[in-house]
Amino acid sequence: MGYMLNIYLAQYRMNEKIVDTLLEGIITPTELRQLNIKQLPQLCAELREFIWKALSSNPGHLASSLGTVELTVALHYVFDTPYDRIVWDVGHQAYGHKILTGRRERFDTNRKLGGVKPFPSPFESEYDTFACGHASNSISAAVGMSTAALQQGDKHRKVVAVIGDGAMSGGLAFEGLNNVSDTPNNMLIVLNDNNMSIDRAVGGMKHYLMQLQTSSTYNRLRFKIAQKMTEWGWLNENRRRSILRFNNSVKALLTNQHNVFEGMNIRYIGPTDGHDVIALVRILREIKDMKGPKLLHLHTVKGRGFKQAEKNPTIWHAPGLFDAEDGERIKQPTEGVPPRFQDVFGETLLELARTNNKIVGVTPAMPTGCSMNIMMKAMPERTFDVGIAEGHAVTFSAGMAKEGMMPFCNIYSSFAQRAYDNIIHDAALLNLDMVICLDRAGLVGEDGPTHHGAYDLASLRAIPNLTIASPYDEHELRHLMYTAQLPGNGTFVIRYPRGGGKLVDWRCSFKQLEVGKGRMLKDGKDLAVISFGPIGVMAAEAIKDFEKAHPSLKIAHYDLRFLKPLDTAMLNEVASRFSKVITIEDGCLLGGMGSAIVENFSDSGASVQVARIGIPDRFIEHGSVPELYHLCEMSKEHLLLKMQELCLNEK
Repeated sequence: MGYMLNIYLAQYRMNEKIVDTLLEGIITPTELRQLNIKQLPQLCAELREFIWKALSSNPGHLASSLGTVELTVALHYVFDTPYDRIVWDVGHQAYGHKILTGRRERFDTNRKLGGVKPFPSPFESEYDTFACGHASNSISAAVGMSTAALQQGDKHRKVVAVIGDGAMSGGLAFEGLNNVSDTPNNMLIVLNDNNMSIDRAVGGMKHYLMQLQTSSTYNRLRFKIAQKMTEWGWLNENRRRSILRFNNSVKALLTNQHNVFEGMNIRYIGPTDGHDVIALVRILREIKDMKGPKLLHLHTVKGRGFKQAEKNPTIWHAPGLFDAEDGERIKQPTEGVPPRFQDVFGETLLELARTNNKIVGVTPAMPTGCSMNIMMKAMPERTFDVGIAEGHAVTFSAGMAKEGMMPFCNIYSSFAQRAYDNIIHDAALLNLDMVICLDRAGLVGEDGPTHHGAYDLASLRAIPNLTIASPYDEHELRHLMYTAQLPGNGTFVIRYPRGGGKLVDWRCSFKQLEVGKGRMLKDGKDLAVISFGPIGVMAAEAIKDFEKAHPSLKIAHYDLRFLKPLDTAMLNEVASRFSKVITIEDGCLLGGMGSAIVENFSDSGASVQVARIGIPDRFIEHGSVPELYHLCEMSKEHLLLKMQELCLNEK
C-alpha cells in the first residue's frame, strides 16, 4: 500500500499537474529523493530513453551518459546535492546529471548557441561544482573542496569525485591521488570503469583495474568493525591509518594481490555492478559517512541500454543524428564533399610512413578522433595510443626523436595546453626533429570554451626552435606534412581546424615547402589581407564579393603559411606597397598572428595601419562555427565591413 502511494505521489507534482512518467515529476534532486528506492530502476529506464531520444535529433555525447545513468540517480538520491558536492570528470558523462538538476525542459537546447552548456559549468547551475571539459581533474578539485570544508569547520559536507572514461590514465589523476592519501579529507572517489575513453582504454592501469577485486562482505564487515571502534573511542585518525596499513598488508599476503589505492591509505570498495541502482544506493549509504578517503570501483558499460552504442561505443560516443527507434545513423552525403582535415592527415601519414620507416604515430587517446586509426590499422607496431596523457605523449615522442625516429604526435589543440612544459622542455629545448599536429585548432563549435583551440598560436610562438605552420587547404596540409618529416627541421607544429576544407580532389603529389616562406594568392593595389590557415578560404571569398561590388578597388591576398619563422621579406613587401592591412586568423587576438605582424611592422619602422580579426579576449561559448564566427566578428560579413571601412570610409 505504501509503495503504491509513493508511486502516486511521484506522479502528482508540478503544481498538482498529473505527469505521465517519474522523470517528468523531477525538477531537482529534491523530488528524486522523495521516491521509493524500488522506483529507481523505472526512473533509470525513463532517463536513459530520454537521453537517446533527445540526442537522436540534437547530436551530442551519447554513449558515456548512457553508461552513468544508474550512478547519477544513485548519487543524487543518497547525497544532499547541491550542499554535498559531486565533481564530474570528463563531463560528457553528465547528461543525466543535467536532466535531473533543473535542465530537463531546456535539454533540447543542449550545445546550441545560448542553450544548455555542453559540459557541467558552475556558471550554469549550482549543481555543477567545477569545470570538467578536460579529463583527469576531478580528484584534485574534489580533495581541494573536501579540505576547504574541513578548514572552514563544515564536517557534514560530503564531496564525491566521479572519474572514468579512461581519465584515470591522466597524470593529474595520480597527482590528486597522491595528495588525497596525505591530506585530511573524507572524500569519496567513484571510479566509473567502462574500459573506454573515446576509443578503447589502454595501458597498465586498464589491465590492473580489470583484475582488481575485493569482497563486498569483507567491506561491510570492515566498516561495521570500524564504526564500533570509533563509538568506543578506540579509533582515532592515527590509529585508523595504522590499522588500515596493517589490514592492507595482511590482505595482500592472503590474496597475493596488492591494491595500489589501499597502499596509498585510500579505502577501496569494489568492484561492483554500476548498473544495479538499488545496490548502488545501499553501498553509497553504507560508505558515505566513513572517515577518511575512499574509492568505490564500478564496472559499467559505455552505451548501456542502447544496443548499437553498446556494440560500438567508439562510433556512438558522439554519433550525430540517428533514428531513435531503430538506431540507424543518418549519414550525411559525402559525394562531392571535401574531406575532413583529420582524414587528410590520417591518409597522408600512412602514405608518408610507407616511404619513411622512421615515421611513427603517437596520440593521447584519440586514434579515431584524429584519424590516426588509419595508420594504426595498417601499421599497428608503429602507432602508439598512450591514453589520456598529453604531456607524456609529447615527451614519449621526444624520446623517440632523440634516438632517430620521426614521431608525428597528434593532439587536439585545447588538450595540448596540458603539454606546454613538455613542448618547451622536452622537444624545443633539444631542437628535436619531430612533428606536433594540432587538430581542432580555432573555434570548434558546439563543445564550447573548454574545447576551442584558441591559444596555441599565442602560447607557442614565444618558444625558440619551433616552426609553426597552418595549411590553407588540403594540398597545403600534405605539403607541410611532407616538409615536416624531412631531416633538420626541428620541432615542427602544424595546426588545422575541425571539419572539412575546400578540395574534393585533395590527393596530390608531395612538394617540399620553403620553411618560413609565405605566398601571395592574389595581387591588388588598395588594401592587403593577410590570412593564416584555412580561414583564408573564407577571406578569398570575401575579397571576391567585395571586388564584385566595387570593381575599381583591388584587394591583395597573402597566405602567411608560417607564423614562425615569419616571412619578413614578404611582410616588408606588403609594408612598402600598402598603408592599410587586415589580418585574419582563427586564434586569439592577444599575442597571435596579427600581433606578430604588428610587431614586425613596428620593428622595421613601417607605417602601416593594421586591423586585426580573430578570437577576442574572452572565453567563447558553444554554438555552430558560423554562429561563433559571427559572434566574434570573424565572419565573411565582418571582413567585408572591415574592407569597406578601410577602403571607402577614408576621411
